[in-house]
Amino acid sequence: MSAGVRVEEAVTAPPDWDAYVDQHPRASAYHRAEAVRIGERAFGLRTTFLCARDPRAQLIGALPLVEQSSALFGRFLVSLPFVTYGGILAEDPSVAAALAARAADLGRERRVDHVELRHTEALDGVGYAERLDKVSMLLPLPDSEAALAKQLGSKLRSQIRRAEREPLEIVWGGAQSLPAFYRVFAAAMHGLGTPVYSRRFFDVTHAALADVASVLTVRLRGETHAAAILVRHGRRIEVPWAAASPLAKQLSVNMRMYWEMLKYAVDAGAEAFDFGRSSVDSGTYRFKAQWGAQPMQLHWHYWLPRNAPIPTLNQSNPKYARAAALWRRMPLWCANWIGPYIVRKLP
Repeated sequence: MSAGVRVEEAVTAPPDWDAYVDQHPRASAYHRAEAVRIGERAFGLRTTFLCARDPRAQLIGALPLVEQSSALFGRFLVSLPFVTYGGILAEDPSVAAALAARAADLGRERRVDHVELRHTEALDGVGYAERLDKVSMLLPLPDSEAALAKQLGSKLRSQIRRAEREPLEIVWGGAQSLPAFYRVFAAAMHGLGTPVYSRRFFDVTHAALADVASVLTVRLRGETHAAAILVRHGRRIEVPWAAASPLAKQLSVNMRMYWEMLKYAVDAGAEAFDFGRSSVDSGTYRFKAQWGAQPMQLHWHYWLPRNAPIPTLNQSNPKYARAAALWRRMPLWCANWIGPYIVRKLP
């Protein structure tokens, strides 16, 4: 550990946590104290705040951790589950190494199967394994809607115009729009064979991120057919959750929804639009790439006991793939009832 640096462990964020997060160039909105506690408040998950302090007791490093457990995949500590961004915030590599070492110690103490830290940069000199199969898809934004339209190209503009033939209602809102968002999102997740988060998860998430979150719904003849939640991280706006009905995709309403999100980001003065994470060359990767989004490498780091393999908690894992196939066959009402009990255990 760096000389004079001590790492403290707390179940609640110290008073200076958010001030440190807000000034850190690599911090995300999810690092803020209320956002770190989303898993705790929505699902009762155990949350830990690791704080590195110098000899003057100044906060010089931070690492939020959330503990999850699953009969299928074991017990693990994640920074942070349910979202793309988390991990260590520190300027000094030795401070980052001290936080990583304390996270590993905590993993041993709690007998977890792994510790997962979700970073956007490499974490050198700490002995963690690294996974590089995920990227975030980022689109640099111009300073005007006209420049944005020109940047997108004729094919995309044609698809957006196709949706404009329909009597659509574009609604920007907040918490009051979550019920409509959830109806579309839950149905879409069922079609993918993925357990859905509870409504409470999105209520808690929006409350934690209320000053940086917006909800977009797109209605056709009075019924919501596409919806998304946007989160602002400084000069970048991310869409972590979005969904559209089969009819919306058939009528290119989903394309209109993305166009509205991009316009919103330009009007808000954002420098980049974050389409969210994908596996390279997957269907979602190609959908995002057609908008001009470029991959930004994600570095997910793992402490593993006894040289265990890096976990694969995704569809490349045969256990997950079989479960997804069964899930798609389940009635929607049943999936929406059971899903929240399962997804709380998955990062």
